[in-house]
Amino acid sequence: MPALRDFRRRIKSVKSTQKICKAMKAVATAKMARAQAAVVAARPYARQLHEVLGRVGAATRDVGNPLLTVREPKKVCYIVITADRGLCGGFNSNLLRTATREVQKWDDVSLVAVGRKARNFFRFRGWNMDAEFIGLGENIRFEQGQEIARFVIEKYITGEYDAVYLIYSKFVSVLVQQPTVTKLLPVEPPSDEEGAEQAEEAAPKKASVEYIFEPSAEAVLNYLLPKYVENSVYHGLLESKASEQSARMMAMDAATKNAGEMIERLTLQMNRLRQEGITKELLDIVGGAAALE
Repeated sequence: MPALRDFRRRIKSVKSTQKICKAMKAVATAKMARAQAAVVAARPYARQLHEVLGRVGAATRDVGNPLLTVREPKKVCYIVITADRGLCGGFNSNLLRTATREVQKWDDVSLVAVGRKARNFFRFRGWNMDAEFIGLGENIRFEQGQEIARFVIEKYITGEYDAVYLIYSKFVSVLVQQPTVTKLLPVEPPSDEEGAEQAEEAAPKKASVEYIFEPSAEAVLNYLLPKYVENSVYHGLLESKASEQSARMMAMDAATKNAGEMIERLTLQMNRLRQEGITKELLDIVGGAAALE
């Protein structure tokens, strides 16, 4: 049976862990607030870019572009965005489980790992990784998403990839982070129904406007499509970062509460053991006094 000093050591250790978890929760809360603000600020631009792409695509159906070329998906690439660190609940495991399920749909798959958790997961299983991007930091920059996007765009244009998908965690709320799979390449402009709905919400008369492109429709598409892919990757990075910090905040909150409950149980067991020792000593004293009589 454990001695009193063993309980005291265990309680001291759990209290130290509780302090660390509480501090990590406070840090994650502050980082989550900044990441959430960045996501909210980036969403209007992403929606507007999607809407503009739909309008330009509808007006330039006969204009070709390598990023619009649809090929038979013989080789597929997945960009998987995870965290560089753990201690964030099921955030990484949910993303990697989704990635595993998606990869099993194809015979020839290449992977682009973003984050150490994805890199280590794929490397341990011996899966084919064409690139890895780690140590992106807490403050995501557009240049980081641009670098990833340009890598897959070049591979797609040269024909090494027939399709590119992005796997990231969409930030729904502090309690909900949803693993999401988005098709990046070939770029699929919004359908007529989606474009009509968006145009009607923005301005009902814009749906029938005829556009004049300068210098040409092809030049506009050549500029707009890479920007759309780069922004999609950047937006995925922002969403994943906000989801990561939210998951870490909730995980550290749960760990702090669990540590408190464990301290209460250990304290109760220690007090019972101490009471048993006191009772035993009293019985020995009473028994000795009775024997002297």
